[in-house]
Amino acid sequence: MQTHLITIGNSKGLRFSRTLLEQCGIIDDVELDVKNNEIIIRASSRKPREGWEKMFKDAYSKGKPEMLIPESIDLDWNELAE
Repeated sequence: MQTHLITIGNSKGLRFSRTLLEQCGIIDDVELDVKNNEIIIRASSRKPREGWEKMFKDAYSKGKPEMLIPESIDLDWNELAE
């Protein structure tokens, strides 16, 4: 099957028909590999937010993480508008 690259800003892209995507089980994310000057596109095996639960449990097992941004920020919005 031959297709044409389309311009997307400074990049190039491909359009795939719905039929082709369904046939390959591609919904949103794909995995890309390059082997022997070929681009291999596969349906992503990762699930959205896969591994997040373990990361949160690991983070809290060491104690409550330090907040990077204070819960309440006292800002003078008038100063920011100037």
